[in-house]
Amino acid sequence: MENRFPLNTEPPARFGRSPVNDRRSSAISKPKGNAISRTAKARRTNEITWIPLFQGAPAAAVNLALQDCEVLDLPPECKLLIPGQTNDSVFIPLSGAVVAHLDYQRNPAASVAIAPGECIGELSAIDGKPVSALVATVTSARVLRIPQNIFWDRLMTLPGVAANFRIMLSDRVRKTNEMAQEALRQQLELAHLKKELHVARQLQASMLPLQRPLFPGRDELDVCGLMEPASSVGGDLFDTFFIRENLLFFCIGDVSGHGIASAMFMARTIGLLRVLAMDTTEPDQLLSRLNERLCIGNDTNLFVTLLCGVLDVTTGQLRYSNGGHCPPILVGPASSRLLPVPKGPLVGAFPQARYASLGLQLHPGETLFCYTDGVTEAQDADHNEYSDERCLRFLDRQALQPVSDLLDAVRREVADFTGIHVLEDDFTLFAVRLRH
Repeated sequence: MENRFPLNTEPPARFGRSPVNDRRSSAISKPKGNAISRTAKARRTNEITWIPLFQGAPAAAVNLALQDCEVLDLPPECKLLIPGQTNDSVFIPLSGAVVAHLDYQRNPAASVAIAPGECIGELSAIDGKPVSALVATVTSARVLRIPQNIFWDRLMTLPGVAANFRIMLSDRVRKTNEMAQEALRQQLELAHLKKELHVARQLQASMLPLQRPLFPGRDELDVCGLMEPASSVGGDLFDTFFIRENLLFFCIGDVSGHGIASAMFMARTIGLLRVLAMDTTEPDQLLSRLNERLCIGNDTNLFVTLLCGVLDVTTGQLRYSNGGHCPPILVGPASSRLLPVPKGPLVGAFPQARYASLGLQLHPGETLFCYTDGVTEAQDADHNEYSDERCLRFLDRQALQPVSDLLDAVRREVADFTGIHVLEDDFTLFAVRLRH
């Protein structure tokens, strides 16, 4: 909001005095385009008794009491009252949309509409304390401004006005209490939800093989994974386990969206993978069967990108298949390169989809590095992405590190690149290396 109506700079200009003849009228600053202007007395006070504060009071007496007040023509997004500011006037909107932001700093979206005829600023005018809420126009508005002395000395002495004011204050207190109770209820619900999300995050983490080292009894392997959700729970996943004595299954995926729904779809995907992987050693067949299961009852239209493979740890033969996921990287002692991926659609999106697989010889000392797009698409302050190219160059420099140290180094590198340590997308890494 650019426009601001300055209060308490000088006593308000009296109606009918020309700016040329009354220097005090220049003390009222006008937003751009002469947004604040005085109107004729007849326009200002015509049918003024429709306002709840003046109902039942003699119309002529009300008009007489208000003769030195002014009606302000305000533009949209004009600040009428600002938190911390002193105030010596009561305002009554006559037309247009006006809102009060009760907690503008912490929750600027939360606002209360001020209906035409309601009073604004009466509490700060009563007790002399600074304004507590931001009051601003949404559209062009006409607002009656009543200086404090006129409000108390003229209006409150009129029959019925003081009683109306008492009723108005009682209604304001009642509404404030209701809002406070609702805020407390929402606060308790939020605390409960945060507790539930904390438990959900712990359960989600327990589903993934995050322990280090993985497979401590297998000296021929160095395997590690890392998953960091962007919110309390995430949609990224990875898993690895032996389906035969010498056959290691692994997968990494990214469920569409974020939050609880994605986390539940992720849990469903992992559960199905663990069952299906025990019945086939062909990753393309596994993805086809998984896709069939995930498409059933998928009313939420969620899907998952998925890369999975089976590694023979004795021979180094690797078969892998891909369903719309990022290409893995082969990290060698000399250089790193992106591996080709077989074309395959998103998993869970298209019934009866088919997938293909590719083979690779993984040599001792080489590392298969897998990731989700939260790694390569992480952005710095200038919206530059971390990118596959940066990742490849960094992996070249870190190729000889133990796998767990390599993943931690990539996480620090991306955090340094973005300048933030809480990333905007789920962040998942998985790597397997054949030892010499």
